Amino acid sequence: MKVIVLSGPTASGKTSISLELAEQFGGEIVNFDSLLLYKEINIGTAKPSLKEQSLVPHHMLNVRSIVNPMNAAQYAAEALPIVNKLLEEKKNVYLVGGSGFYLQALIKGMYDSPTTPEEIIRKSNDLYELKGIAPFRELLFQHDKASFERYHENDHYRIRRAVEHWWSHATPLFEARLKKEDANQKLIKTNIHDWDLFHIYLNLPKEEHLKIIERRTSLMLQDGLIEEVDTLLKNGFTGKEKPLQAIGYKETLDYLSGKLSSQKELIERIIISTRQLAKSQRTWFNRDHLKKEFHPLAQRYEIFQQVDEFLNS
Repeated sequence: MKVIVLSGPTASGKTSISLELAEQFGGEIVNFDSLLLYKEINIGTAKPSLKEQSLVPHHMLNVRSIVNPMNAAQYAAEALPIVNKLLEEKKNVYLVGGSGFYLQALIKGMYDSPTTPEEIIRKSNDLYELKGIAPFRELLFQHDKASFERYHENDHYRIRRAVEHWWSHATPLFEARLKKEDANQKLIKTNIHDWDLFHIYLNLPKEEHLKIIERRTSLMLQDGLIEEVDTLLKNGFTGKEKPLQAIGYKETLDYLSGKLSSQKELIERIIISTRQLAKSQRTWFNRDHLKKEFHPLAQRYEIFQQVDEFLNS
């Protein structure tokens, strides 16, 4: 029941290393990156190419449309049977991605947050349509400062969800999350399943990482990010879909609407937002003291050596 987790901030080399591991040691990849779930967005998500997907079986890729967003609980419910089936077939499983909350939902379960009442959802939708995200951030600042500081201003979905929780229960969402994280810390095992986990965390110095982010951002534009977003709009998508508020897509929408004056400014905005995302991902994964950290380039040999030892122990 051995499961390898391969995590790390965006643009840290997870795709290439996971493919090499699966090719060398056998097994299949289960994605836990929230944006790779959607079939319409490819370039701005750095989704594995069709050729890369053909090399190793991939799961939880292209399973939803951007008009039907998948939350962490739904992800865990769909991914868990896949992982268990692969393990029953005696196959190595590689959980690969950068969305820490989705990984936590899968391996440790969700914290208790009852379904939001319909009237609260309507209230949230009406306010968002009328005034955007600003009043939600103000409410978070007043009633749930920990969540206000935790969520990036572009993360409209989680900001709204935290406010909806406050409206529904008059308690901060942060408190519910803390209770679950405290319970997780008290778990003797690394997960709630009968899995033997080996968590590989890819990280590299920030300045070195910045150069990679800059190269990848330029490459995305060369590969047609602007055209990808423009085509989505021409095909009837509004640009307000939650996945299109993600880094790369939100800035490109601003460029197409004239809010950004040049491709140079577009690139700069994407790089800044990507660095902010990487910072928040590092903060998330730094709480996992059982992970093993590796430089994705300088320590590639050590990664393969330790995976070999883990699978054969």
